[in-house]
Amino acid sequence: MESTASSPQAHLPNQPRAWWLRQLYQWHWISAAISLLCMLIFSATGITLNNAEHIEARPEIKMRTAQLPEKLTGLLASWDNPDKGKNPALPVVVSDWLKQNLSADVRQRDVDWSPDEIYISMPRPGGDSWLRINRESGEVEYETTTRGWISYLNDLHKGRHTGLAWRWLIDFFAGACLLFALTGLFILKMHAANRPSTWPLVGIGVVLPIVLAMLFIH
Repeated sequence: MESTASSPQAHLPNQPRAWWLRQLYQWHWISAAISLLCMLIFSATGITLNNAEHIEARPEIKMRTAQLPEKLTGLLASWDNPDKGKNPALPVVVSDWLKQNLSADVRQRDVDWSPDEIYISMPRPGGDSWLRINRESGEVEYETTTRGWISYLNDLHKGRHTGLAWRWLIDFFAGACLLFALTGLFILKMHAANRPSTWPLVGIGVVLPIVLAMLFIH
């Protein structure tokens, strides 16, 4: 009697589809793991930036003064620009003295030289600072402004005064988030046949921002 059982091939899964699903799931969770912290931070700071007028900020300003030793004052008074057209850095001994006595790290900072004074602006995420040196008297003024953790995280979101390494990191995590979104989209596509609400929900997510932008942003 002829067997009515289906052939073994009938039970084989769709090999190409199964392979692509495994790849998509793997890269989806890898990109999610890599970008998890940054997605949380950037989502939270997106809310704080969008509602900045409702978040009270109390800047803390500190002013410190000091007096350069006579030897360093004489060095700055006679210090000349060896490269005309460019502002030279402070002498190393002066930078070290400022770091030790005022905790002011002025290395690799742009220095604005004038006949009477030296001015260094040192903006940073979540605050600002500046330092002024009177070239004749050696008097030093150092002011720091701190605006708190929310301002610090907001500046990280914007890449404000964060340096090249942080900008590279932002680009890297942006790529991971992009990979997360794209793999999620392809996973949705491969399961859409069994989930009728998939494309209507995707359509709402696409159309809603466009409609709001066209109607309310001018």
